[in-house]
Amino acid sequence: MPAPITVIIPTLNSAPKLQRCLGALGEGIMDGLLAEVLFADGGSTDDTQQIAEEVGAAFLPTPIGRGSQMAAAASRARGDWLLFLHSDSVLGRDWQDAVIRHMSNPEQAAYFKLRFDETTLPAKIVSGWANFRSRWLGLPYGDQGLLISKRLYNRIGGFPDIPLMEDVAIARKLRGRMRPLPVPIETSADKYRKDGWVKRSLLNFGMLSRYLAGADPDKFAATYHR
Repeated sequence: MPAPITVIIPTLNSAPKLQRCLGALGEGIMDGLLAEVLFADGGSTDDTQQIAEEVGAAFLPTPIGRGSQMAAAASRARGDWLLFLHSDSVLGRDWQDAVIRHMSNPEQAAYFKLRFDETTLPAKIVSGWANFRSRWLGLPYGDQGLLISKRLYNRIGGFPDIPLMEDVAIARKLRGRMRPLPVPIETSADKYRKDGWVKRSLLNFGMLSRYLAGADPDKFAATYHR
C-alpha cells in the first residue's frame, strides 16, 4: 500500500458544498489510502466545523486567504503525500487507481482534468481552455486539485501567503514537474452562472495576465471574490 495521503480542503462558509466533495473521498478513506482530511478554515460562521466533527475531519482555524490556509494545514499534515482540493470540487470515479500509480514518482506533482457541473457549450469551452492551459502552459488552477509529495512540497517552499493566484504561484515553482491524471474533477460553475461565462472568463484571464506581469495580488483580490 502506498504511503498515505493527507487531504487538505481550504474552507470558508463551505458547508453547502462539502457533502459531494467528501462523498467522493469515501472509498479512499475506507481503503486506507487517506491518512486524514484537514479543513483549513479561514473563519467560517456556518456549519463547516460541525461537518468536520461529524465526518472525523480535523478542523484547523487559520488566517484567511487560500494560500495561507493551505500552507498552515500542510505544515501539520501526517501523510507523506498531500492532496489539495477546493470544497466545491468532486473527484471522478477511479481516482484512487490513478493516484496510486502516480505515487511511484514522488518527484512529480499531478492535477486532474477539469470539468464543470453543467454540460453547456460555454462550460465545455472554458474547461477545454483550462485543460489546454494546464497541459501546454503548465498552469493548472486550484480547482483542478494538486497531488504532491510532502518532500517535494517542502523543497519548493509550498504555497505563498498571498490572497489570490497561490495556485499559479505554486504551478510556476513546479514547472516541468507536473503531469495530468486521466481522471476528471468536477467543480462548481456558480461564479460563471452568476457573472456570465464571458465576463468571468475575461476577468480570470485579466487577473492572470496582471499577476504574470508582476502585479500585487492584494490589489485585485477583492475584485475576484466580490
